[in-house]
Amino acid sequence: MSLHEGRVPTREEVLAATSRPLPRAVFLVSGILAAIGTIVFLIGAVTRQDRVWHAMLSNWLFFTTVSSAGVAFVAAQRITTARWSRPIIRFLEGYVAFLPVALLLLIVILVPGQHHIFPWTHETPPVAEKRLYLEPTFFVVRNLVAFGIITALSLWFIYTSVRLDVGATTEAAGAARRGRGLRERMRRNFREERREIHSTHSLQGKLAVWLALAFGFGWSVLAYDLSMALDLHFQSTLYGWWVFMGGWVVALMSFTVLVMWWRRYLDVYDLITEDHFHDLGKLCFAFTAFWGYLTFGQYLIIWYGNLGEETHWMHHRLTAPWRPLTLAVVFLMFVLPFFGLLSRAAKVYLPTMALFAASSIVGLWLHRYLEVFPSLHPDATSAPLGFWELGVTLGYLGIWGLCYATFMEAVPRMRATLMTSPFRDEVQVPVDAETMLPLPAHE
Repeated sequence: MSLHEGRVPTREEVLAATSRPLPRAVFLVSGILAAIGTIVFLIGAVTRQDRVWHAMLSNWLFFTTVSSAGVAFVAAQRITTARWSRPIIRFLEGYVAFLPVALLLLIVILVPGQHHIFPWTHETPPVAEKRLYLEPTFFVVRNLVAFGIITALSLWFIYTSVRLDVGATTEAAGAARRGRGLRERMRRNFREERREIHSTHSLQGKLAVWLALAFGFGWSVLAYDLSMALDLHFQSTLYGWWVFMGGWVVALMSFTVLVMWWRRYLDVYDLITEDHFHDLGKLCFAFTAFWGYLTFGQYLIIWYGNLGEETHWMHHRLTAPWRPLTLAVVFLMFVLPFFGLLSRAAKVYLPTMALFAASSIVGLWLHRYLEVFPSLHPDATSAPLGFWELGVTLGYLGIWGLCYATFMEAVPRMRATLMTSPFRDEVQVPVDAETMLPLPAHE
């Protein structure tokens, strides 16, 4: 299975090397965490603890922005026709499995949780435009449609990617029962491999562009509505970028650590190399810097403009009891990973990369917490961070783990077709998927 001296592995070798089942403990621990979180949430909801609803929203923003950004990065790989990521990108495609669950959780947040979370349900917005924009029915429909489109495009895009690998292979003996029906449907009407590669590539080119547009616009709407609008007097045109690019950074950070773990667990040191880690580390470093730029740019404009409806939001988070958490976010999401990832060695060594990834993950979780809680607890003398918040977080972590593990057990773990097919690089020159003739340059 070695890739040395340019030898391309066979499809059977790739599939055999990546077929080791996940430990049952992954499903067991994830299930226990999901059950704990569900129980904590139900107790809080029944006893009318608004904090449990606030934790529900902040964790939804954290886990969903990361998952959605992961799929958007996969789409970016198709837009750029990237080849370097073929052995590893399936480990990121698994993030899509959480999005349908996130859509259901969003319905819970927007319908029964509405009066427990959003201040405009019991406080009149200060200007007529906001009163119109935050009208309850318009608000709920707008957010469900925005996230529904993102979820549908994400599922469709990843389905086409997985189908190309499932359709080109036969069901192995002893294959996991999870997803067997889905794999059988994918194999129906699967045509000759070369034609399927080109038709899939062509379809994905369209889906990737629409998904990128939906991700940027949709998450701007969701960030404004579900985060910024918790403070009825605050507005910032950079806020949407700031929210979803935080998810983008942590998607890359968590993806890098998962790739390192999968490499060791599957023992595929020839298929996944240090060059992959170096490339991922550079992306993590670059987008950490970009997130820092967005953060400072937003802060600088608000400080320089010195408008009360903007400065109060920052000022509130830079005073007690929120100030230590705000400074922690800056250190965890920017200072530590930015300076830590300057060297190549830190990018390719698992302990250091895991440290900086964990720093960004915890930092973004605190970031989402600070988006929600100071706005909803303006008079708090101490940060409400305890049983309800941590319990709900564990629940989300368990649900996310179950979704991801189930996906990775149900599908081939690498893009085996595009790694091994003799036609794999023909997609660099687009052709008509029906006639298989090269398309004119203008098309």
